[in-house]
Amino acid sequence: MSPLVVAQDLARVYRSKTGVFGKPQELRAVGGVSFTLEAGRTLAIVGESGCGKSTLARLITLIEKPDAGSLTLDGANALHPTAEEAKRLRRTVQLVFQNPYGSLNPRKKISAILEEPLVINTNLGRDERGQQALAMMARVGLSPDYARRYPHMFSGGQRQRIAIARALMLQPKLVVADEPVSALDVSVQAQVLNLLMDLQQQFKLAYLFISHDLAVVRYIAHDVLVMYLGLAVEHGAKELIFDKPLHPYTQALLASTPSLGHERRDRPKVKGEVPSPLDVPKGCVFAARCPYVTDLCRAERPPLRPVGGRLVACHYAEQFL
Repeated sequence: MSPLVVAQDLARVYRSKTGVFGKPQELRAVGGVSFTLEAGRTLAIVGESGCGKSTLARLITLIEKPDAGSLTLDGANALHPTAEEAKRLRRTVQLVFQNPYGSLNPRKKISAILEEPLVINTNLGRDERGQQALAMMARVGLSPDYARRYPHMFSGGQRQRIAIARALMLQPKLVVADEPVSALDVSVQAQVLNLLMDLQQQFKLAYLFISHDLAVVRYIAHDVLVMYLGLAVEHGAKELIFDKPLHPYTQALLASTPSLGHERRDRPKVKGEVPSPLDVPKGCVFAARCPYVTDLCRAERPPLRPVGGRLVACHYAEQFL
């Protein structure tokens, strides 16, 4: 079976000017990221704020177009689709936003919020739209009595269930979840994560799960892609990444997360700040903060290459096996 998503060297550059006569600056938000994602699996994209996670999400959901690279969704060229393919792709990919308080229209009842995707993308009648909305509410654990209520009448966890239901109304094959539980209490996070996993099994959904919370990622993901300054630095199966991280940045992320509940090795601490994305280092993007840095790291950018069953962008990855 061919992958549902094939992203190859996706890049997104934002250009800005400082002042009237200022020289244009380039911010490389995503610098060439590749991955594949199959139906029924979850790929987690992790990294610090500003690493390019959310920009990558906007590229995959077709909100923005990349400046370079290729993207295939469900067998179709997602960057240059035909009119018919574009209509189908809008139903194939849906997005769950981070903030359930801001992603729902406060002036619309829940029934209208859930029916809106059907109004725009289908020719279904009012009764059939209403039936499908009620059926989806039941699937996400919401009472049908809630259909005539407004978003402000619900808790954060309930609002996120509504947002998930809305994303599934068009029966998508891929759901991009951008920090979907970060705004929720810890106890509610577990409920929403379990719901997402149950829905994945029911509908054979593929998830692109954007998160900075490694405890959440360890719970829900099958594969993990670690990003730093717009580039992938490590990519592989969750078990490999968490049990034996090979990139110093991945090691630092795991060492700084006390809630994972597994033994952590003592590693040199990472110091300093993330370099400006307007001035990306010539060599390894992590060189300025890496405790193992050498002159080779500063001069030559390491390619993302296979080491120990996963892909790693580090000249000395074999030393950590």
